[in-house]
Amino acid sequence: MNQGNDLRIGFIQTGLHWEDPEANRQMFARKMDQLSRQTDLVILPEMFTTGFSMQPERLAEPAEGETLQWLRTMAAEREMVLTGSIIVQEGGNYFNRLFVVYPQGTTYSYDKRHLFRMGEENKHYTPGREKRLFHLKGWGVLPLICYDLRFPVWSRNQNNYDLLLYVANWPESRRHVWRALLVARALENQAYVAGINRIGQDGQGLTYSGDSMVIHPKGHIISTTQPGEEASETVTLSREDLDRFREKFPVAKDADDFVIK
Repeated sequence: MNQGNDLRIGFIQTGLHWEDPEANRQMFARKMDQLSRQTDLVILPEMFTTGFSMQPERLAEPAEGETLQWLRTMAAEREMVLTGSIIVQEGGNYFNRLFVVYPQGTTYSYDKRHLFRMGEENKHYTPGREKRLFHLKGWGVLPLICYDLRFPVWSRNQNNYDLLLYVANWPESRRHVWRALLVARALENQAYVAGINRIGQDGQGLTYSGDSMVIHPKGHIISTTQPGEEASETVTLSREDLDRFREKFPVAKDADDFVIK
């Protein structure tokens, strides 16, 4: 893993095999080989083993299921932290759950808070109740999922993170919203933002353009992909740039206090 103060994040933008976990695991294992071995954090899309399916009864895994074990193996072999969401069953409920897995096996999870009712996600899944930050090389990282992007209060930086992640299955028909909101989240939170989306068409006939991107705290786009095209890329985030900007333009000192219930 890269040992400096900078953080090297890698992402994979690709189509998904519809409701076929094993095929997707095999595919992502191959595509991870295309990333730099110096990558610190690898980001996979939302529901990366199935696509955005409303069939959790058939597809859900236990919390300690096959995909989590696969993530642990991949993280250990590649000496990278991995993250992405899958369908999980726990306590009689189904969750759209994001895992963060370290090379040594340490694991964190976050259950999607805002369920996409227009796609009836709220009828099949249980919403999460709390955010889960994790830390890597001195960076605070907040991972969120797709529709969470529309709710700025949930992602509000309370001086506790430096990188905001969104993993997604965000349809092409609303790609302009995706791009605009990612930039807004970077600006209002004075943090790097990475939004990782899929491409292709799913089993419900929805088309995805990808538009995965990494955004600087000042709002300019550091890296973006060609719409609809496969992409695997590693991007370096500068700690010095972030600290210098926050010191010169300390917006956080004038932020409003609030409590999320």
